Amino acid sequence: MLKRFVISLLAALLVAAMLPGTARASKGEHEQERLEDAGQVLKEILNIPDDIPKELLDRAECVIVLPSVKKLAIGIGGSFGRGAMVCRSGQSFTGSWGPPAMYALEGANIGFQLGGQATDFVLLVMNPKGAKSLLSSKVKLGADAAAAAGPKGRSATAATDIVMKAEVLSYSRSRGLFAGVSLEGSTLRSDGGANENLYGRSLSAKDIIQQHKVGTPGSGQALVSLLNSKSPRNLSDAKSLK
Repeated sequence: MLKRFVISLLAALLVAAMLPGTARASKGEHEQERLEDAGQVLKEILNIPDDIPKELLDRAECVIVLPSVKKLAIGIGGSFGRGAMVCRSGQSFTGSWGPPAMYALEGANIGFQLGGQATDFVLLVMNPKGAKSLLSSKVKLGADAAAAAGPKGRSATAATDIVMKAEVLSYSRSRGLFAGVSLEGSTLRSDGGANENLYGRSLSAKDIIQQHKVGTPGSGQALVSLLNSKSPRNLSDAKSLK
């Protein structure tokens, strides 16, 4: 009797493991953890006294958070980070913050910044042109999109020439140190495989962010809610949104 019960139990577990829903849940586990980490990283950074200037966050169309990026040991510039991009809703990015799309950052310049340590990156996308470029294709920072190290501090002016012209402002945190950082030469792209794992079907970044074909998953709620709380309105100059 016991032997028959054990055999039946093992058979049931095997069938459960082969079910598509179970496979999808397993596939999306890493992406869910990454979204949770992204929410925690952004929360911690926005609580730093000398953090991202509020006026810059209020003028950003999208925010990209890449938690714990690490330098690979193989090859030169073999650095690769994964995280998520969240954008304000609407064609001109003036609505509330919407569901996250998974993104990847890669390139030699990341390796120079890391120094062998796990590093958190936060990038602000500062105009619709930059946001639409990222939604459409892979973007090389400094070539396809103007990029600059972001200024920090609550009293920092957001009206410098560099900030005014940049489409992407970048920041890093490593060993507790938070600073603006240059990522020119690195590339940003939508992580199609991660999006499919997370949402259970093939979706482009545009499907997720602009067309809202999916809602915000539970693992991304903290990240999106934080942004809606800290910066509920887009305060960019109306002319820049056309």
